[in-house]
Amino acid sequence: MNINIIKEKIKLHKYYLITIIIMLIIIIIMGISLLTEENTTFTNPYEVKVNPNDNFLFLGDSITDFYPLEEYYDNIPVVNSGIAGNKTTDILSDMQTRVYQYNPTKVFLLIGTNDLDSNAEDIVDTTFNNIKEIVREIKEKRSESTIYVESVYPVNSIIENSSAGNRTNKKIRNLNKKISSYCDGEVCNYINLFDDLIDEEGNLKQDYTEDGLHLNTLGYVVVTRELLPYLNE
Repeated sequence: MNINIIKEKIKLHKYYLITIIIMLIIIIIMGISLLTEENTTFTNPYEVKVNPNDNFLFLGDSITDFYPLEEYYDNIPVVNSGIAGNKTTDILSDMQTRVYQYNPTKVFLLIGTNDLDSNAEDIVDTTFNNIKEIVREIKEKRSESTIYVESVYPVNSIIENSSAGNRTNKKIRNLNKKISSYCDGEVCNYINLFDDLIDEEGNLKQDYTEDGLHLNTLGYVVVTRELLPYLNE
């Protein structure tokens, strides 16, 4: 092969190599620039726009505790502050640990079903008053937080091995009605998920539960679909 042709090929290869190196350097510089640039928002796969200081707190009992938030709210700053077996009084007695320490910008409160397992005549009113107190204290201590109070979810006492206990959908409906009216007149937002989870008889739809009380994967999909828009408000 002609020596001149070989030299030209070597020069050409060097040119390509230098060009590639320069392009890589440019890409790296652009990447560093984007990383260091102060961004006020970012968009996650669910198209929820999140500010750098956002912290979305899910507060409640086992239904929240068992909610795999990281699976449904990927790349969204969510905190699971649900504890199985909790009643309204449990949250009220531990507000610092359950709420305040997280400095939430949004709070999604779902509580009351364990209270309603009681047969006390005034249990609906007692539970409602405790929920109002939870909201009041959050508003007082974390006034910048937006509070969303979810309806207590329905139960299904008909299915086999139901965990509904003494909970009834009549008591749940009565409590939800009180919560809805309260939120209309206070600085909190009521989210009606009860109607999204019931069957034609007004019970927790069997497709959404295994034990008549807690949600299964499909149930949480329904809930997530309804809650996502509120994260974007």
